[in-house]
Amino acid sequence: MTVNVTLALVAGLLFATGIYLLLERSLTRVLLGLMLLTNGANVLLLATGGAAGLAPLISKGTNPAQYNDPLPQALILTSIVISFAVTAFMLALIYRTWQLGRADVVADDIEDRRVASQPSWDAEDDADVPDDPSEFPSPEAAAAADHAVLAAKDPRAHADARKEAARE
Repeated sequence: MTVNVTLALVAGLLFATGIYLLLERSLTRVLLGLMLLTNGANVLLLATGGAAGLAPLISKGTNPAQYNDPLPQALILTSIVISFAVTAFMLALIYRTWQLGRADVVADDIEDRRVASQPSWDAEDDADVPDDPSEFPSPEAAAAADHAVLAAKDPRAHADARKEAARE
């Protein structure tokens, strides 16, 4: 199976342009970037599907190598349907944004800028972690608590023995 170099280059160009447009702040450009990206994926699937061949209908006496693989075509059809749904959703978002703000550009949020200017230290993520983060007592302390409970004649002593073992 040989891949057509021209189709591979076109797919690469569509991917590069689509990713560039996805990084813009204008929602229309983001939509165009998504469309170019999905078209690049479709061209790539088409290019890797192999050379054109016979329809995948089995007929007697035909060499199996001459048949065309229908899987890339099915994947392209699925990709077209998904990209159509995403395009419709993005068009609805663009229309609603235009109705509310008369602008197509996603503005910077003041709260986002404030959060971005803060230091990256997080109390939960960057705190010192103890060597043994387990909430359970050590095996020795648990065994001592069990022996104390078994030796005690008063059932209420069970809670006191557990508290003492947890302190150790």
